[in-house]
Amino acid sequence: MHWKIIFRIIGALLMLLATVMLGCSAVALFFDGHDFFAFLASALITLLVSLWLLFFGKGATNKYSRRDGYLTLTLSWISFALVGTLPLLLSGTIHNFSDAFFESMSYFTTTGCSVIDNTEALPHALLFWRSISQWFGGLGIVFFTVAVLPMFGFSGVQLFAAETTGYAKKKSSPRVAITARWILTVYVVLTLGCAVALWFSGMQPFEAICHGLTTISTGGLSTRNENIAAFQSARIEWVLIIFMFIAGINYTLLFLCVLRGKFRSLFRSSEFHWYLFTVGIFTLILTVGMILGNHLPAGASFTDALFMTISVQTTTGFTCGGYPTWPVWVWMILSFVMYFGAMGGSSSGAMKSSRIAIFAKSIQAELRRILHPNAVLPVRMDGEVISSTTRTTVLTFVCLYMLLIFFGWLMMIICGVNFADSYGLTLCCVGNVGIIMPGISCASLPLLAKWVTSFLMLVGRLELFSVLLILTPSFWREGNF
Repeated sequence: MHWKIIFRIIGALLMLLATVMLGCSAVALFFDGHDFFAFLASALITLLVSLWLLFFGKGATNKYSRRDGYLTLTLSWISFALVGTLPLLLSGTIHNFSDAFFESMSYFTTTGCSVIDNTEALPHALLFWRSISQWFGGLGIVFFTVAVLPMFGFSGVQLFAAETTGYAKKKSSPRVAITARWILTVYVVLTLGCAVALWFSGMQPFEAICHGLTTISTGGLSTRNENIAAFQSARIEWVLIIFMFIAGINYTLLFLCVLRGKFRSLFRSSEFHWYLFTVGIFTLILTVGMILGNHLPAGASFTDALFMTISVQTTTGFTCGGYPTWPVWVWMILSFVMYFGAMGGSSSGAMKSSRIAIFAKSIQAELRRILHPNAVLPVRMDGEVISSTTRTTVLTFVCLYMLLIFFGWLMMIICGVNFADSYGLTLCCVGNVGIIMPGISCASLPLLAKWVTSFLMLVGRLELFSVLLILTPSFWREGNF
């Protein structure tokens, strides 16, 4: 294990985070001055920690293995969550470390669950911190690492590989660092576009910025207690519908479409077809059900159904008006949608449409093989044959995902959470969705449950393998990577 490189990478990332904290202190000064010293102290502490790590990483070589990549990825996320507790604790918003760590992990994993019940009572600096934390976590610390590392003389290829396990994505450039910078450009442009559109739709500028950050990151945290329902604006809902859907598209494909004009790459993508189909079919089911079962107007039913379907499938977690009163069958369908996720290479969580598509095609091929034992039935995505290794990886991922949900469900029940709430909370945390059923308060969860859900959020955000792999004894044996 090349610890010096790992220390230096994490130190560089924490220095970046310290800069963001200084920005939050500037936001505090601009508005009301609340929490200025809390963010200033947090930035200084984070800076000292980063300098300490950079000191221990002095003299690091350029040797960097896949094992180093997986460990760096996991430790980076944990480090961000740990220092992210500082503003919450120093400002007095949260008074114990467990709650602060749960809250911070929820931010950086873009889950959006919160122990803070009265969001509107928070000062502007903390509201901005919540949003910018999700924005960082949305694209992934790895992509920031890949873009920043060349300045420190390192390559980020191993980290890029660590986060993109599963269906291999087509790269828009042979150099990963260049690709990451262009993807980051698309990410920033979409964020600015969403914020401006929300501003023109009636939001105040500060709220538009915060919601722009949490929409494109598919994080879902709002500045209002009632989430998007508080604005009572169909125009705002439609703006969010459009940008949430876009945020669920593979960013490499968005780069090819927006900056290189290769729009056919998007519409030829099998994964995009699957993403579009699942959004359409679930929206149709919910719309018809609301019209026939709840006797709601067709227009309002369609808007609410489309909003919630995209919000859940992209794992954003925004909610619209009336959702707390929806019948149980709606929540059953939405809980099923939580398994899907949007496209791979996007900021969404859950299984991702690429894996679901390969999984479904593998089942179809196996059923046909039973009828025709001698037939050659390859599984294809975008016209290319998916290798047996990739199919095995996807099947393993699906099995691990289901086992992780069962584990979290069981642990929640042991902690004293009731049967139904345990399932919903576990599904939200593993998929990084953030929507919890009405009546559940994260603040009232038992202490052990908060640590379990923090673990589930981390594992879900890093796509299972990266975290679970370092928990195995074989990972720490020499010569395995």
